[in-house]
Amino acid sequence: MTGGSTAPTADPAPGEHVLRRAADAGLRLTRARRAVVAALEACTGPTTAADLAERLTDVPISSLYRSLAVLVDAGVVARVHETEGTARFELAEDITGHHHHLVCRSCGTVIDVRPTSSADDTIAGIVEAEAARHGFTATGHHVDIEGVCAACRTP
Repeated sequence: MTGGSTAPTADPAPGEHVLRRAADAGLRLTRARRAVVAALEACTGPTTAADLAERLTDVPISSLYRSLAVLVDAGVVARVHETEGTARFELAEDITGHHHHLVCRSCGTVIDVRPTSSADDTIAGIVEAEAARHGFTATGHHVDIEGVCAACRTP
């Protein structure tokens, strides 16, 4: 499984937000959907369906993909980054808390990072200024910082 060293957390616990979001969407949390949510809660960064399938050996692959699609549609899960055609999934940011991603262009690892409040204020200011310059109202932002991770730089 790829990902960073710390998972974003929010108060109340993500599970409570998931239950509320599912109820609001009229979504029944089946055993497979609960397993997908629990696996994503345990991940330290966005993960692929293949990585989830390795963790969830008792969930048929068709149920896994169907669960991901339903959870994305309900706003519980976000499809956040694709490298070379491979989608990665994580719990929705309003459930886990605001964060950005470091993306290794070599191995595809995606690490969740939380910028300091001053750094995020700077980023938000740039986003708002650029949006306003084009007559656009920004409602949020996502930052993926691409590069090469330490493991791939080590010979």
